[in-house]
Amino acid sequence: MKSDLINKLEIRKVGLEHLEQYDNLLRYAFQVTDEELLKVGWEDDEIRLAKVPILEAADVLGWFEGENLVSQISVYPMQMNIQGTIYDVGYITGVSTYPEYSGVGLMSKLMQKSLANMRARRQSLSLLYPYSIPFYRHKGWDLISDKMTFHIRDVQLPTKISAPGRVRRLEEEENEPDLYALHDRFARLTHGCLIRNKLAWDEYWRWEVDDITVAVYYSESNEPLGYMVYLLKNDIMRIKEMVCLNNEAWNGLWEFITAHESMIDAVNGNNFSNNSIAYWLEDSDIRESIQPYMMARIVDFEQFIQKYNFLQVGRPAHLTFNISDPLLEWNNRTFNVKIAPGEKPQLSNSASDNVLTLSIGTLTTMLMGYKTPTYLHRIERLKTDKTTLPYWMQLSPKKRPISQTTSEQNMPG
Repeated sequence: MKSDLINKLEIRKVGLEHLEQYDNLLRYAFQVTDEELLKVGWEDDEIRLAKVPILEAADVLGWFEGENLVSQISVYPMQMNIQGTIYDVGYITGVSTYPEYSGVGLMSKLMQKSLANMRARRQSLSLLYPYSIPFYRHKGWDLISDKMTFHIRDVQLPTKISAPGRVRRLEEEENEPDLYALHDRFARLTHGCLIRNKLAWDEYWRWEVDDITVAVYYSESNEPLGYMVYLLKNDIMRIKEMVCLNNEAWNGLWEFITAHESMIDAVNGNNFSNNSIAYWLEDSDIRESIQPYMMARIVDFEQFIQKYNFLQVGRPAHLTFNISDPLLEWNNRTFNVKIAPGEKPQLSNSASDNVLTLSIGTLTTMLMGYKTPTYLHRIERLKTDKTTLPYWMQLSPKKRPISQTTSEQNMPG
């Protein structure tokens, strides 16, 4: 019987000795064939060997029936800027199960085990790019950022901009020093941005087999201040990513884009800033779209909250959080938190009159700044009283997170 199937399986770490099975399960679940990969330029041996760094660096767990891998989940070790503090986080990907083993709770148990491992490593936040938002919401994840895209016709490109520095197109071997250092500097200044380690950068470039180009903007003093990664194809400039440390770099890169006006019909791009660019353009009648992007969940509230930067209002604050968590018992309880000016939050044994009742997913959304307490209260995701709500609003974050991940073509969780 299917209900007895789980008794024949066991959870084990997936290692290099399981490389072929790991790869085969991913291919089956995400319907990626050798033929498709070979068509876009992969060599036969490279396809499978590309997974080796993942198995070496990531925490990969699987359900095995004997020696056969039937379900798996991968967690990349990463770091993220959250309200000005660098957190260790776990990025979930490669969630996959053979269909004949579905429906018996294998993935829920793998998730619980992976989250427990994250807690032990003090990765107090879990991130993923969802294949199903309802599925992950049911498990305690919730949305934290949006992805915006834009389409600008050549005649709408900005013409009244200039910058004192210059843009250089980099050869592949030139990319690393300035590009990687620039992104690291940007990430450490930007809420919600992942700090890309070697594994993250490898994933970023992994599927970029087309002739993409990296262009870096340098100031008059030759300081790199911004970059863009783009592709020119079929009379369209496709911008994969643009990163700017200041407005000078923004203007310099857009001046560079406009210089392509005679070569292209349009510019399509990704905008991860959560801000529309239409207003900035002289001709604002462009096409922009927005869609939910990343999801996250707090892995361990105690670990997370004691590093968190609340807005300070000049006086001590005392809050009680009644948290519900469908997967993790250590979060599924009441926490009392005291916040003193100039200090990190501290857990307390004494209850507060300022009580917030909410799920772990809603709490994550709120602390990441994706949705305001007022909005969450209005749609009944946050329960509190009329005195506590404005009190909490003074402390809650005002910055929305950026939406950058390891790659625009991330494998969904």
